Amino acid sequence: MRNPLKLRKNKSFDYTPRYYKGEGNPFKIEHRLDKFRTTAHSNKGLKNKFTSAMDDLQNEGDKNLKLRFWVIVVVLVLVFLFIIDFDLSIFLNP
Repeated sequence: MRNPLKLRKNKSFDYTPRYYKGEGNPFKIEHRLDKFRTTAHSNKGLKNKFTSAMDDLQNEGDKNLKLRFWVIVVVLVLVFLFIIDFDLSIFLNP
């Protein structure tokens, strides 16, 4: 009789395609830009996650990112206010 608390293990097969002439596993799904991403690799443990977060903080990246972000937010807010027909004259002095 099987133990109801333990799950059955899946069968694993060692299959290689007939005409595959490449390096590594052909069935491994990986995005071609994963090697350039810092978040794509699995960091196990609290210390590794903390060090990768600190490395990301030290890399500034695009300097205009904050400005671009706020411009997009302001444009979206103005479009939203235009859609709901909000009157902006209440903010102006009479």
